[in-house]
Amino acid sequence: MVVRSTVRWAATHGAMRLAIRARARAGNPDAEVLVDPGVREDPYAHYERLRTAAPFTGGAFARVSVHHDVCTDVLRSDDFGQMGGSRTDGLPPLLARALRLAGPRPSVGPIDPPSMLAVDPPEHTRYRGLVSRAFSARAVARLRDRTREIADELLDDLEREAAAHGGRVDLVARYASLLPVTVISEVLGVPVDMREQFLAWGDGATPSLDMGLDLRTHRSVERNLGELDTWFRGHLRQLRRSPGDDLLSTLVTTADDDGSGLTEHELLSTAALVFGAGFETTVNLVGNGAALLLAHPDQRQLLAEDPSLWPNAVDEVLRVESPVQRTGRRAKRDTTVHGVPVAEGDLVLCLLAAANRDPRVFADPHAFDVTRANARDHVAFSSGIHFCLGAALARMEGEVALRALFERFPDLAAAGTGRRRGTVILRGYESLPVVLSPSLARTGGAAPPGV
Repeated sequence: MVVRSTVRWAATHGAMRLAIRARARAGNPDAEVLVDPGVREDPYAHYERLRTAAPFTGGAFARVSVHHDVCTDVLRSDDFGQMGGSRTDGLPPLLARALRLAGPRPSVGPIDPPSMLAVDPPEHTRYRGLVSRAFSARAVARLRDRTREIADELLDDLEREAAAHGGRVDLVARYASLLPVTVISEVLGVPVDMREQFLAWGDGATPSLDMGLDLRTHRSVERNLGELDTWFRGHLRQLRRSPGDDLLSTLVTTADDDGSGLTEHELLSTAALVFGAGFETTVNLVGNGAALLLAHPDQRQLLAEDPSLWPNAVDEVLRVESPVQRTGRRAKRDTTVHGVPVAEGDLVLCLLAAANRDPRVFADPHAFDVTRANARDHVAFSSGIHFCLGAALARMEGEVALRALFERFPDLAAAGTGRRRGTVILRGYESLPVVLSPSLARTGGAAPPGV
């Protein structure tokens, strides 16, 4: 098993890692973001180096676009599809043969078919149709009051913990992560009392979205995906015996239009993806939003004076600090994008985070402005048929979580420098130390571990 895993890494991430590092040494801005944690801390200046007049520029390993209109057109075009299992197309024959001998990952991964992230219609249409009702605007509206209850409960806990530690607490660990994982657990019918374990598995598995991982990270990803896969298999067996009124029970027991249900592999893939995506990106949204508002007290004041701005503020957070920084599409046929020929099989990367700072769409694009009239025009949730299924849920949770936090603690302040996650595609905070009240901090007390 270890040998096969190492071979899979060498044929994919290992080979890609060497290629990306070579491009970075040659000064490619996109490659520098991928390999240099210091650059990744604030990648936006590097993204601007890619903003030429041309629709595409050369990235670390594919054509890259930072333009809002180009990214939108690619994401909406029927000429492009998900990368799916083709992420390793073009490997040298020796590496391709090694990869075939090693075999696929034994557990279900978020970027491997039959995940919704990796397939196109008709499979994508089928999977999405089975779960979309749980994330409709009506369903999300019904969840708002419960989400506020969860927020208030977590803020009570936050206040008690901070009181015991000089007013200081890690906002990501004790609030931004716990709120979305609690909400999605209740929606899907998984045990809320396992939320800390789910967060650990999610944190360990999210680097799987990136390319060019080192061997140690690759092994950690496979271990975490394997443990999550094993848990879901047992949980789904339990739901077959005793279904509830949650989404996973519905997936286990409901047939789709042709009278068939999901296969075991499809069910595992869909359940794990919807569960993980249901909290991973929202953790980043809440953490990024809190950090932006801590750094911009003038914007906090605007929200305090006019709470009706909160929904727009969440979209501005999504625009300025996109939780998902980039996504890729592969050409399904020869096509042309904004006058540039793209051959069948070619990979195009859309830098969503850079498109969201396109000066042709957003005035003063690097400024954080909760009153921005067109903040909602961002592409943080992608576009086209793969537009984020949980966008309405994420927006609602972000609004409820951030508004409840700053209304409860209007004097909330940073208590040191936050620590960013090391991932490339997902951008957020691993830790964000705060003090709930300056007066409480003056009473003394030891900081909790990690702060």
